[in-house]
Amino acid sequence: MNQHINTIAVDDNGNRQARQAAYQRASWPLNLTPASVGYISQGHGLILGNERDVRLAAQTLLKQGMASLTLLFNEPISPSAIAENDLDDETLMSETSGLAHHRLSREQAASLRLEGYLGRFRVTLHREEGPLDLARALADRDHFDQILDLGETPSLALELPPPGYVATRWIDPETPSRLEGFAALVGEFDKPRYFQIHQALCAHSASGNVGCTRCLDVCPADAIQSQRSRVESRIEIDPYRCHGVGSCSSACPTGAIEFRMPESHRQQETLLAWLAAYREAGGGQPVVRFVASEHVPSDESPAGHVLDVPLEELGAAGHDQWLTALAGGAAEVRLQHHPDMPERLVAFLDDQLIQTRTLLHALGHPAERISVLGVDDATARDALPGHPPLPVDDFILDVTGKRDRLNLVLDRLAEQGRPDGARHFIPHNAAYGGLVVDTQRCTLCMACVASCPTPALAAGEESPELSFREADCVQCGLCADACPEDAIALLPGFLADPARNQRHVCHAEAAFDCVRCGKPFATASTIATIKAKLIDHPYFAGEAISRIEMCEDCRVRDVWRDMARDPESQLKV
Repeated sequence: MNQHINTIAVDDNGNRQARQAAYQRASWPLNLTPASVGYISQGHGLILGNERDVRLAAQTLLKQGMASLTLLFNEPISPSAIAENDLDDETLMSETSGLAHHRLSREQAASLRLEGYLGRFRVTLHREEGPLDLARALADRDHFDQILDLGETPSLALELPPPGYVATRWIDPETPSRLEGFAALVGEFDKPRYFQIHQALCAHSASGNVGCTRCLDVCPADAIQSQRSRVESRIEIDPYRCHGVGSCSSACPTGAIEFRMPESHRQQETLLAWLAAYREAGGGQPVVRFVASEHVPSDESPAGHVLDVPLEELGAAGHDQWLTALAGGAAEVRLQHHPDMPERLVAFLDDQLIQTRTLLHALGHPAERISVLGVDDATARDALPGHPPLPVDDFILDVTGKRDRLNLVLDRLAEQGRPDGARHFIPHNAAYGGLVVDTQRCTLCMACVASCPTPALAAGEESPELSFREADCVQCGLCADACPEDAIALLPGFLADPARNQRHVCHAEAAFDCVRCGKPFATASTIATIKAKLIDHPYFAGEAISRIEMCEDCRVRDVWRDMARDPESQLKV
């Protein structure tokens, strides 16, 4: 028994040395001078709640140097507060009576709207005659800098509210420290701009249709909006409200949203370098633990075989990163939960966990290679893995696109496992699947190709054909929405078969030749469909119907000839 313990200890010491060699091989990437956004707060605050709590908070904040306070009573005083009779305190009333204040009716309180962030809060009452700006009406200012909400139900019911908005209850034991922190929100502040958006890669919208909404669904700060223009909808992220959780970037299947603290491709490269250095130094049974950086132990308390990946927040790494660790030689991956995680982040990570385990099972690997660690569960954290690491022969990711890197990882896991060849359904709108094309309906108009945000769908170069590669499909649905013939249906689920990497022709036809010049320009089915739809249009009346069978150039020439022979025909067009 003692001999076994000593052996484990020797192995652990060796693993610790190997881990140190890995960390020395490559430092975890950080942006030394990241782009940032700035806040300016002059200390003009608004306090919401019932009159007793609001005046008590105002009394405290006045002593802490706030520039001005506006009091808004949007809730009635509870009977228990009336019994305490604090409002009869002459000192309290005298110290707060000179502050701008207003009492809202029940209807007005229901119409109260708060928008903005530290230094730029807009508070309005919605009325039939138009919104009333309370900063202008009560404080003669363009905005409030800070908002303290003491209501039973916060006016901003967000898991991660914008900077400058503090919600608490007067009876909460932590309120004194929160008031102190609220008073300290005066001055100039900077924080990183955590993300970058590549609109050309975004699968959210095309041709007036809305497709992928995964980033909108996972942000616990509601910092992401779909902004509608006259032509398209665009994903926009408010950098002043973003808290850097990173789940939007991990949820984005195309890489359109790129987390920059650090970028995901630098995370993957560093992780693979660590695992390679760990093996070269003689380390065994490596377990990769994804953990929020503020919860990484300052000492070497984890067992020697545990390599910690420090993240700005757990959402900054999704299932593509976890699978990269396994493909790169980790025996297991563990996700370290920590206190006060937003519920939406926990739900997102649970969804990613389901996806990862489904993919592992489909590719012939134990789903238990990835697990979640409870808060402060050191025993599970340090446990030896239940499975040996996968064989590794200098696995590298030599492509730049997020989806391309993921496909390389999946291909490596398929080589190391035993894919069952079946299609596996993954719940929660996973970005895996194929599509089915109804060849009887499809006219090869290529509206689907024009709407596809990835290379999944492509048109033929020399003849009319529609081809598809499933590995590139993110199941946004834009192709199906764009199809005028309803000829496309999505087929959700991960196909554990090499066929997902192969491009195949969904539909092909012989080209239709222009009746004037003989140039191929469409398909017979396309021409037949258009003729059926436009047969009664005056522009194509009589012999002019033959224009549909002409290419663009010949069609224009034919129209101008008619106009030259009969100028009055211009009035009929």
